[in-house]
Amino acid sequence: MVDLAPIARSEMICLRPEEFDFDLPPALIAQFPPEQRDHARLLVLDRTRERLELGRFPQIIDHLRSGDILVGNDTRVIPARLLGHKESGGKIEILLVRRSPGAHEDWACLVKGSRGCKAGTRLFFPGGIEAVVVEGSAPPLRLLRFFCPDDLLACLEKVGCIPLPPYIKREDQALDRDRYQTIFAASPGAVAAPTAGLHFTPEILELIRAKGVEMHLLTLHVGIGTFSPVKAERIHDHRMHEERYLIPDATAEAVNRAKADGRRVIAIGTTTTRALESACDSRGMVPCGEGETDLFILPGFRFRVVDALVTNFHLPRSTLLMLVAAFCGQERILAAYRQAVAEQFRFFSYGDCMLVL
Repeated sequence: MVDLAPIARSEMICLRPEEFDFDLPPALIAQFPPEQRDHARLLVLDRTRERLELGRFPQIIDHLRSGDILVGNDTRVIPARLLGHKESGGKIEILLVRRSPGAHEDWACLVKGSRGCKAGTRLFFPGGIEAVVVEGSAPPLRLLRFFCPDDLLACLEKVGCIPLPPYIKREDQALDRDRYQTIFAASPGAVAAPTAGLHFTPEILELIRAKGVEMHLLTLHVGIGTFSPVKAERIHDHRMHEERYLIPDATAEAVNRAKADGRRVIAIGTTTTRALESACDSRGMVPCGEGETDLFILPGFRFRVVDALVTNFHLPRSTLLMLVAAFCGQERILAAYRQAVAEQFRFFSYGDCMLVL
């Protein structure tokens, strides 16, 4: 255990991105998942006791109580990266980011090699997939209308690439089709995994339920905003990309019962946290249904739903790190990160895990 008592408890809001920086040796950025999902290491940050405890992920069960509500994100990463060519023969790479509502398969996409991609330009990809640039489309996202011989998502499963994060310096491999998905993944639509859920296994869930912990799910389709750096000089000026979420009836009811009873709601990941806190009304109740969120959680935010958080280790200066700092204190989280670096924890999507109590 590491004593955090000397860490100041000030909740002063930090306004500049550099205040969320930390030194991270590149060798600690995980390039592959652990051999098995639950083989990750676990760092437990207990805010009440001001302690850090180091262990292995299965020990998360020791910190759960009967009556706790554990909420995860069941979004599924789609193979959204496509390599193809323009009519002219020039190479092009796209990332499907978000489907637009309507009868057509129109998607907002990131496009590399987009010079000359004016409205009407046709693009060709493996598997018979074609696309045309839609009128009014403008960088950084281009609106593309897709045509393919089958359902587009079915075609992507055959010929698309898993969109690994930019800090994983390799091409996607067969193992990523499984390991860059949580075991909860059921609702296709994300371009990045809700990585805190990657550590859970059916066996771990069975032990959690045996302890009297309820498991519930919601959906938030993770977008490119999760990797967008904070470029604004003041963090309050940063604008989040909108992401769509869905909270089922059963999940809303379970969360609201737990809050009424004084039981803990534990969010698996920052995406689950943002969905719950975005949906929460002025009375602290979580309604069921769909919505969109561009909520930017940073120090000074008052959490009304989430009582504990399972999360991976995040990029310096990232909105995800700022959310965790809001949850447990900026100085406290940076001290925990320094300890994690000293202990050679693995960072980011395929890295190790934290539990903040």
